[in-house]
Amino acid sequence: MNILEDLKLQYKLGGIAHRLIYWNVGFFLISLVFFYNFQGNSFNFPSWLALKTDPNPFIYSPWTLLTYAFFHDGLLHLFFNMIILNFSSRLFLTFFTQKQFLGLYFLSAVFAGIVFITSYYFLNISSGIVGASAAIMAILVAATTYQPLMNLRLMFIGNVKLWHVTAVILILDLMQFRLGNTGGHISHLAGAFFGFVFIQLLKNGTDLSKMVTAVVDFFTNLFKKSNKSPFKKVHKNYQPPVKERATSKIITKDKAQQQIDEILDKISQSGYDSLSKEEKEFLFKTGK
Repeated sequence: MNILEDLKLQYKLGGIAHRLIYWNVGFFLISLVFFYNFQGNSFNFPSWLALKTDPNPFIYSPWTLLTYAFFHDGLLHLFFNMIILNFSSRLFLTFFTQKQFLGLYFLSAVFAGIVFITSYYFLNISSGIVGASAAIMAILVAATTYQPLMNLRLMFIGNVKLWHVTAVILILDLMQFRLGNTGGHISHLAGAFFGFVFIQLLKNGTDLSKMVTAVVDFFTNLFKKSNKSPFKKVHKNYQPPVKERATSKIITKDKAQQQIDEILDKISQSGYDSLSKEEKEFLFKTGK
């Protein structure tokens, strides 16, 4: 199995959090090709991708409330965001579903974008932002709100509570509020606030992620190819059905499914990298 097939298999089996990391990395590579100014050593994102506070670009490109959360203005920006996304997603998915994770990511990005535009409008400042930080903060704060006393073991530090880690990150955001990237810190805090509200509403029986799930399911079913063929009436002579021996097929299917289950258990316990080459090959073939 080559590297490309290995990445495809990890993308397929990794879940929505791994796919979001792949999307962010992929969009960053695309932005390097099309939007990076090598002479100025900076990105120049167009108004139809980055979230701008100017009214005209935003009115004609309202989708930027979401697209900005998939682009980053530097390698370090991307790297640290993906590290925290991987960390917070593991915590969140311990208690909640993949659909709730995706719904929170999208909704918090939109909410933080609206707060950013509104705050800069009243401050009479023209600017723009990119980055997944607001959505990632929402996921981290949501997990912390639900299970603040969860024990974590950090390298060089030891055992700490989850709320300790989240509190430090929020305090650092507040300390840098007026030092630079004010719009980014506003969106971070807005995302954190949305993550808190999301969990409180969920505890009371209101799942906001269902809105995103409904939209995603609608477009998935819309573009999904129909496997149904038109009905044709066929006349044929009746023949008594021939009983087939299904035992061998059932046994084969059970053995294959059992092997898949064992491999998936191994991934959940020790990670994908712990699989042997034969196990990766088997998963890749059965996944086609």
